[in-house]
Amino acid sequence: MDKVIVKELYSLIKSREKDFTGLTRQIWEKPELGFEEKFACARQLELLKELGFSTESPYAGVETAYKAVKGSKKPVFCFAAEYDALPELGHGCGHNLICAAAIAAGWALCSKLEEKGIDGTVVVMGTPGEESKGGKVIMLKNHALDGIDAVMMVHPSWRTTPDTGSTAIRRFDVNFSGKSAHAAAAPELGLNALDAVVMLFTGINAWRQQLPEASRIHGVVSNGGNLPNIIPSSASCRFFLRSPDDSVLDKMEARFMDIVKGAALMTGTGFEVNPVNVPYKSRRPNQGLNRIYMDAVSELGMKPVFPLHPGRGSSDFGDFSHACPGIHPYFGIADREIAGHSVAFAEAAGSNYAMEQMLKAAAAMASTGYNFIKDKEFNLEVISGK
Repeated sequence: MDKVIVKELYSLIKSREKDFTGLTRQIWEKPELGFEEKFACARQLELLKELGFSTESPYAGVETAYKAVKGSKKPVFCFAAEYDALPELGHGCGHNLICAAAIAAGWALCSKLEEKGIDGTVVVMGTPGEESKGGKVIMLKNHALDGIDAVMMVHPSWRTTPDTGSTAIRRFDVNFSGKSAHAAAAPELGLNALDAVVMLFTGINAWRQQLPEASRIHGVVSNGGNLPNIIPSSASCRFFLRSPDDSVLDKMEARFMDIVKGAALMTGTGFEVNPVNVPYKSRRPNQGLNRIYMDAVSELGMKPVFPLHPGRGSSDFGDFSHACPGIHPYFGIADREIAGHSVAFAEAAGSNYAMEQMLKAAAAMASTGYNFIKDKEFNLEVISGK
C-alpha cells in the first residue's frame, strides 16, 4: 500500500468536506425507511452529478436505487451506498454515513486516477432497503453488478475492524390455528393456539444446545390472543434463523419446520409457515481488499482492532460478496462500546466525530480502489480470492 496516496486521498476528501458532511447531516435529519428513500436518493444524485458522474436512477428494478459512473475502461471498482433508516430509531444503523463515504471515496479515487493518468472506471451504486428488505438481492436479480470487477462499502460501528464475515439469514412467520372457548367455563371445548406458540419456543430453547456456536435463532410473539378468559383460536410468532454457513442454515430450516409441526401435533392445532422479507446469504470477505483497507485506516490513525470471532449480524451485502469480490469493513464512530440499532447509535451517527471518521473511512476505501485499479498483481490476487 502506498502511504502517500492514502494521505493525498484524505486531503482531497477534506477539500470538499462540507459537501460530504452536509449530505450526511441532511440524510440523518430526514430518515426514510427502505424503498422510501426519495429525498436521500435525490440528494445523492444531485451531488454526484456536480462531481462529474453520469447517473442512472431508478436502477436495477428499484425506484430509489441508482448507478453513478465515471471513467470508461477496465478495471471497474464499485462503492456501494446504503441510506435507509430504521422505524422509530431513525439512523440507528448509521446508513447516513455509508452513502456519504461511498460518494467521497468514488470522487477522490476518480480525481487521483485522472491526475495519474491511470485507466479505470469508478462506480458509486445506491442500494436501498438493506434493513430486512433485501435491496441488493433484488438488484442482483436485475444484473446490478454486471461488469463490476470488485465492490466494497464501509459500515459504522463502535470500533474500526476488517470485514470478518456475517451470517446468512432466513425469516419466518408462524401462525397456529385452534378453537376458541371460555377458558373457565368450557376449556375442554377449545384448542389453544397460544399453547402451540409456547411449545414452539420451548422446543427451540431445547434445540439451542445442539446448535453450532456461530448459529443463532431468535423470535418474538406477534399475537398471543386477546383476553385471558378466551382460549386463543389463533396465535403467531416470528423467527430469524442465522448461520455463517449456508449449508448449515439449510439443516436449521428443516429442523425448525419439524419443531413447528411438533408444536402443532402436541396441541391439536393447525399451522402455517410463511417466509418474511428476502433471505440473505452469508458474507464472504475478500482478504486482499481487507488487508489494504486495514493498512489504510491504520495509516490514518483510526486504531483498528481485529475481532476474535466473525460477525453475527446479517446484511444483503452478503449476496453481493457471492457475486463478485467484495468487503464490508467497519469504522468506529464512538469512544466506547454502543449497540447498533439503538438510540445511542443514532445519536452517534449524527455527531461531528462520526463525520470525521467517515471522511477517513472514505479515504481508506478510495485507497483500496486505487490499489485494485493500479496494481495488476493485487488485482489478480483479489479476483482469484487468494
